[in-house]
Amino acid sequence: MRKIKTIEEVRRSHLCTGCGVCASLEPQRFKMVDFIEEGRRPVVQTNAPPETGLAMAACPGVGLQHDYDVTDTELLSDLGPAWGPVYRVIEGHAGDPAVRFAGSSGGAATALALFCLEQRAMHGVLHTAADPEHPYLNRTVFSRDRSGLLAATGSRYAPSSPCDSLDQVLAADGPCVFIGKPCDVAALRRAQKNSPPLRDNIGLSIAFFCAGVPSTAATLALAKRQGAPSAAHIKSLRYRGNGWPGQWTLGYDDEHNNRQSSRTTYAESWHFLQKHRQWRCYVCADHTGEFADIAVGDPWHREIEAGEMGSSLIVARTRRGLELLQAAVDAGYLEEVRDDPSLLPRSQPNLIGARGNLWARLSVLRLFGACTPNYSGFALLRFWLSELSIAEKLHSLLGTVKRIFRKRLLHPAPTTAHPQITPQRVSTPVQLRQSDQSKQEVDVHV
Repeated sequence: MRKIKTIEEVRRSHLCTGCGVCASLEPQRFKMVDFIEEGRRPVVQTNAPPETGLAMAACPGVGLQHDYDVTDTELLSDLGPAWGPVYRVIEGHAGDPAVRFAGSSGGAATALALFCLEQRAMHGVLHTAADPEHPYLNRTVFSRDRSGLLAATGSRYAPSSPCDSLDQVLAADGPCVFIGKPCDVAALRRAQKNSPPLRDNIGLSIAFFCAGVPSTAATLALAKRQGAPSAAHIKSLRYRGNGWPGQWTLGYDDEHNNRQSSRTTYAESWHFLQKHRQWRCYVCADHTGEFADIAVGDPWHREIEAGEMGSSLIVARTRRGLELLQAAVDAGYLEEVRDDPSLLPRSQPNLIGARGNLWARLSVLRLFGACTPNYSGFALLRFWLSELSIAEKLHSLLGTVKRIFRKRLLHPAPTTAHPQITPQRVSTPVQLRQSDQSKQEVDVHV
């Protein structure tokens, strides 16, 4: 199998996650651009210097490697093969009712970040928020107080690159909080290995469970279906939150410049958006933030009653995360409902089978000569053998063969074929249209 040596090769090989770490570590060479059919991708700037290797060393697209101490007696060892390092699993929610209501589930990530700012004197939180001028896009923000955090609550099921602003963490006067997707946190961890200042200035990393990143085109197509004439008419967009799990809520001006609003359920919106996830998400081994200090998600182990207040599944993955989680509970920033390691597999029952599917998917891709990520410390074959029926095994094998040709994975990813969205160009109205990407069945839903 051909070895990938540069960031441009990562992009051409369909393995880019869009995390933005390359633009942060080599800013004179790379900048992040939103390709509406593909996701956020690095592009080479004019008169850029050659790659230094720093970005490539941190890139999570080419693979992930677990190096935690599996002999640590405080780890919940039974969960390790399927879920990575786990010290504790609780269900809980933010102690502040406003944070709890605004959050995607129980507001745990926001509550933890707020605790770090107010009680641990951390200097800021690097995370993702809606672009106020173009709310169907995301931007990276550095929040320093409660109002900044609350303004960015609610999941953003659109491309984001929080690692593109790690320079703000490096410039801070002390430790900061980082919140991102599992691949974003994995990129951060890899970058920290070559940067002692970055290690020192990350006081807590939080990952949220992720089933994949839909394209900007998917959001625009859903907005069109819900009534928005064009991207320029979209005035607000919220994917979740303000209740659990919340609704996909669109505010737009109609063709007569009258303000309109449209809502659809979280389940309906995700059913539409997940069909347009970037390819790298289909070959991801980490949907639950295995490289973070703390990971948060939805406790789907039970039915949610109408009008129920939000609740979060919270997983401590490092000793630092374990200490800060307990401290936040003790200080009242988080309220613990139950402490039970079985909550993790019960809340995400599809993910063990997804690991087995991944082994087959990677094997078929390699057989056909397509590039794949390299994973070390993930028990993929074990779950292929134990968790999948014969029919499911055949489906994963044959389904991958179809995807290879349908998504043209043996051909380089285009670098200029699709319209791009940049801060300079986004003011030009983008006409909404249905994405022409092939529809894919959902493999995991977290």
